[in-house]
Amino acid sequence: MAAKLLFHLDTDPYPSVFDTVVAYDGGADHVQGYGGMTPDNVGPMVDGAIFTRPPKDKRYTALFISGSNLEAGQELLKAVRKKFFAGFRVSVMLDSNGSNTTAAAMVAQLAATGSLAGKKAVVLAGTGPVGQRAGVMLAREGAEVILTSRRVDRAEAASALMKERFGVDLGAAGVHDEATTRQALDGAHIVLACGAAGVELLPEALWAEHPTLEMLSDANATPPLGFGGIDMMDKGVERHGKRVFGAIGVGQLKLSLHRACIARLFESHDQVFDAEEIYAIARTMA
Repeated sequence: MAAKLLFHLDTDPYPSVFDTVVAYDGGADHVQGYGGMTPDNVGPMVDGAIFTRPPKDKRYTALFISGSNLEAGQELLKAVRKKFFAGFRVSVMLDSNGSNTTAAAMVAQLAATGSLAGKKAVVLAGTGPVGQRAGVMLAREGAEVILTSRRVDRAEAASALMKERFGVDLGAAGVHDEATTRQALDGAHIVLACGAAGVELLPEALWAEHPTLEMLSDANATPPLGFGGIDMMDKGVERHGKRVFGAIGVGQLKLSLHRACIARLFESHDQVFDAEEIYAIARTMA
């Protein structure tokens, strides 16, 4: 059997160490990372991947796109796919800043806990890669989704970007103090914290006695956590009558999902793993 080769194309200056480690744990025999990748310079990399091995061995070559900027990752994926034709293609996965795998793990856990259809879901700090993709996945489950940011125009821009890419309608809200947080959470059933590491987005006092909240999920494992009053290890723990998922409780599924997706890249030569495909896998694992 040919060696399983994964070419890691990162839009940041240096390829992610985290993604490299998970790639090996996911079954790649060799991982070659390249930083500073753009639609303008990725062409020769793709040519090298698709023109070398015979048809029966193309499935043992795959591409992985990462980086801190989701929009840049999406553009890079478009450029990669434009180079494919006929049987000259290899499987490719997009997971900028862990956006797809983390978001998929968060939402799949919530969906396994209870139906999301018709529920109001608020994604705090929802303009980052994880928040945007989580919003899409929640909407696909039938939730009414609000992305928040300190500036409402940023939230509106992120919602528009997801509408363009996925055809889903996401609401937007500006949240910058206790009053605007309470306003955004009015009538909410689900809240996700997708902010920067070490930033508390929702104090315990604001969610503990909230009359409609049912489920909370936090992506931040660096103290202070995104939600006050939870533990990063929480995995469906009941706190104040609500089901709570901490970042490590989410991360266990995220890592398993990431590794599973890497393994599946080598099953055939024509797969594209983006939000939809990765979430579908997550739903089978949650």
